[in-house]
Order: sequence, then C-alpha cells, then structure tokens
Amino acid sequence: MKRTKVTQDEIKLVGIKVRTSNKAEFNSSTAKIRTTIERYFKNRIASKIADRKNPGTTICLYAEYESDMDGEYSYFIGEEVTSYYNISKGWDIYTIPAQTYVKFTTQSGAMPNVVINAWQQIWQMSGADLGGIRNYQADFEIYDARSKDPNNTIVDVYIGIKS
Repeated sequence: MKRTKVTQDEIKLVGIKVRTSNKAEFNSSTAKIRTTIERYFKNRIASKIADRKNPGTTICLYAEYESDMDGEYSYFIGEEVTSYYNISKGWDIYTIPAQTYVKFTTQSGAMPNVVINAWQQIWQMSGADLGGIRNYQADFEIYDARSKDPNNTIVDVYIGIKS
C-alpha cells in the first residue's frame, strides 16, 4: 500500500451509524457493519442527503473509540456535506476533526477483501511502521470513482495520528 502523511481539514458527514467492535465484526452472528452498509445502499440514503459536497463519494468512518482497536467504536457511513443546515431528522451527523493522518491507498482488488487486507496490515504496524502513534479519534475510508467496480476497487484509508 502507498502511504502518505497528510493534514486534513475537518469533514462534515451525514449518514447512518452503528456501535460495534472488531470482535463483534469477526463473528457473523454479531457483525453490524455489513448490514449497515446494505441498509445504506438499499435505501439509497446518499440520494436523500441535502448539501452533498461530492455526490457519489462515500465515507466510512470509525470514531468514538472506547479505547483502541480492541474496544467498541462507532461505524458511520455517509457523505460529506457543505452544511448541516438542511439536514432532515433521522440522520446521524459527525464532524471528522482536522488532524494529521497517515493516508494509505490500497492496490486494486476485490471488495471487501481489499479493505479487510488493508486493515489487517494497518493493525500489525507499530507506531514507527505506521509513521506515527494512532490517536483513535477518527479513522476513515473514502470510496470514490476508483471504487465503483467491486472487482477492481481502490480505497484511501486515513488513520488519525498524534501530531
């Protein structure tokens, strides 16, 4: 994976979220992320979000960490918006903080394996390998035009690090 250290401005998101953990996600009877993603796309939630900044670009966020990668966190799927002003009731909102990230760009691969493999590599990295110590404030994935083909997907994964 290609790796770059970047400073990212805050990002306003609108979508839906669920509380989960990696332990829960590795058990098909307790996993919640897949069903949340299916609900998001089946119900065409993105098309119902007002003030979309980049229509068609989906952001999947991991935030509100209980501790680290072993604790619970909130998983959020949605789109960036220019404003929260016209947001309908029933949507979740989250502002990804401006901070320093290590941005990983995956090789082209099939979904969901390309993302699972990226996270497995990231989880194995020390702070030195990563390029900084994770801060567990917000990590996210960006699915843009490069991820439209499920058999040849490229994803950017942003890992928040301490400045």
